Amino acid sequence: MKANIHPNWFSEAKVTCACGNTFVTGSTVENIRVELCSACHPFFTGAQKFVDTLGTVERFQKKSEEAKVKRAERARVLENRKAKFEESRKEKPSLKDLLMQARKTAAS
Repeated sequence: MKANIHPNWFSEAKVTCACGNTFVTGSTVENIRVELCSACHPFFTGAQKFVDTLGTVERFQKKSEEAKVKRAERARVLENRKAKFEESRKEKPSLKDLLMQARKTAAS
């Protein structure tokens, strides 16, 4: 076994959570900073909580709202197109209607 290749072990490593909770454990790092611990993690507390350090939750919620607005706008546009199509369809007779009309006039 090689000598001096193992990291230093700190048996009294201090872990500090973003919520303010601190506890001691063993680690190769003397001070550890974490975002979640058993005192504030939703699994342990039972309370729903968004953990967001880069703004990903807000960006997702913003995109979701924009998508909802775009969906409503798209539905309105499609509804207008359908109404315009139905209106133009009522004004002009279809080819089938023209042929039926021609048969009636030819038969009489």
